[in-house]
Amino acid sequence: MAQKPSIPKGTRDFSPQEMVRRNYIFDTIKKTFQRYGYLPIETPAMENLSTLMGKYGDEGDKLIFKILNSGELWAEDLVKNQADRLKEILSNELTLGSPITEDLIKAVVGYKFYDELIKLTKPKDVSEKALRYDLTVPFARYVVQHQHEISFPFKRYQIQPVWRADRPQKGRYREFYQCDADVIGSNSLLNEVELVQMMDDVFTAFGLGVMIKINNRKILSGIAEVIGEKEKIVTITVAIDKLDKIGKEGVNKELQENGIGAEAIQKLQPLIDFTGSTAEKLSFLKSLLASSEIGLKGIEELEYVFKTIDSCKLASAKCELDITLARGLNYYTGAIFEVKVNDARSEFTSSITGGGRYDDLTGIFGLPNMSGVGISFGADRIYDVLLELNLFPESVTASTKLLFVTFGETEQAYCLPLLANARKAGINSEVYPDATAKMKKQMGYADDKKVPFVVIIGGDEMQSGLLTLKNMTSGEQEKLTIDQIIDRLK
Repeated sequence: MAQKPSIPKGTRDFSPQEMVRRNYIFDTIKKTFQRYGYLPIETPAMENLSTLMGKYGDEGDKLIFKILNSGELWAEDLVKNQADRLKEILSNELTLGSPITEDLIKAVVGYKFYDELIKLTKPKDVSEKALRYDLTVPFARYVVQHQHEISFPFKRYQIQPVWRADRPQKGRYREFYQCDADVIGSNSLLNEVELVQMMDDVFTAFGLGVMIKINNRKILSGIAEVIGEKEKIVTITVAIDKLDKIGKEGVNKELQENGIGAEAIQKLQPLIDFTGSTAEKLSFLKSLLASSEIGLKGIEELEYVFKTIDSCKLASAKCELDITLARGLNYYTGAIFEVKVNDARSEFTSSITGGGRYDDLTGIFGLPNMSGVGISFGADRIYDVLLELNLFPESVTASTKLLFVTFGETEQAYCLPLLANARKAGINSEVYPDATAKMKKQMGYADDKKVPFVVIIGGDEMQSGLLTLKNMTSGEQEKLTIDQIIDRLK
């Protein structure tokens, strides 16, 4: 019996119509990146495990897809598992006067063979590579590796898939695309402002209302300092980052379970509860963090960012300071961003874009003091939102704009030069390949592919040179030459 085909959970196939829409998203984002001077790079789907581990926090590390070593080493490791099973069998089923010892196992399987098996217990012998978790850490590795070929500040964009061993759910997949833009080698806060402008440009082009939430990790460090838990900044930020998912009580419980004292948790409550305008939040933070130098530095940076953004007059996006925005990734050190859908018609609650500044991510790979900042558009989540709100333009639902329909082989031969002319003019065109197919079947093919225009060629059309152009939406037909048809559809 044939095996029923399937794909892994959290992954998807994409139909032609879906791919046309996805490419519309990629092209829109790519054009925006290029307009701001960003250049494309690509990195491998897999990285050395050592490159990725320890960069995303404990929870992030758990979601890295590790790749088993292939070939002889892995085969031998399977044998080692059999040796462990043998030990279990001996322990359970043999009645001996003394317990099963390592020496006894060696005697059973052979001393030399056993010693070789023990060597295979090291983790690196099982897995040395992993699928990339994001595009930022591989980018940092790329910068260090190619530092002598790069002009700084270096502005790059990258549109590639990433993988996370997450629990699949709506808007969350195990394989998904990220569309990243980063500038590295510059401390200027103007970069943060430009990233906000880029996000505004992209979502304006999509016709999607969004709220850009902004915070600064220096402020979070200052908060940890003033509540007396300076050394537990990572624990605090990881918990606060879950506020919109598990609520205030859930955050407080997680803080308590991770060793944050009751007094510190109590001092944190005004921060979690505070509401108001961005100006009011900044004033509140200045009072709260008056004794924290790093906290005040974060406030100063945010004041510049918001003031400059305001002078730039964004087209459609709204911006606000979100004091509880933390972003769980450990490498962020300055401004952090998160974009949520700001449309009452949408039920989508997950972020669709995120990012932030990292001051020393390249230092991990041997190139210290190289500050960078970037954002990442979640193409798959953006797709879901645009589909939910019916925001895909009609022009991106069909790849073929013109189909030639013929009544036989003579008519098909006649249309081939005309087809070539249409394609040379930049009109996506095709001819139905089976010249003997009935008209109904050919027109049905056009309907199935949502082809907007059909050219019908019969004996009369061949004789007069006037072709029948049918608008498949309105049903209107008119007689035109091929040049007129090309002018009409270009």
